[in-house]
Amino acid sequence: MKLTNNFWLKEFNCNDGTQMPLSVFYRLQKVAIQLQVLRDYLSSSITVNSGYRSPEYNKRIGGVANSQHILGNAADITVKGYTPKNVYLAIEHLINKGEMLQGGLGLYNNFVHYDIGYNGKKRRWNNEK
Repeated sequence: MKLTNNFWLKEFNCNDGTQMPLSVFYRLQKVAIQLQVLRDYLSSSITVNSGYRSPEYNKRIGGVANSQHILGNAADITVKGYTPKNVYLAIEHLINKGEMLQGGLGLYNNFVHYDIGYNGKKRRWNNEK
């Protein structure tokens, strides 16, 4: 099922094959719409490394107990041709312009976390090593 011009539902499925609840689907669609804005801005393909996570899968991979991935509010991404730092800064720019929703933004060595959780509360972190 196509969520946006460039994103498919299967890209956001739990990596262990767990079926996502319907409530999660609607939240993930909202995340996909935000990521479409980023893709259009950067004119480059985005890989979703992690979208929805079942509570069991999240625990197994060491995710935090209150992960926005469990609720369908988050995606960990990479963008072809861009460093995680460049992606992080592009998302911040789009948020500041009001083109993407405010939420969580985390910088990691190999990916960027973006989420729309906590009712639009701004949260930032840097886990680069």
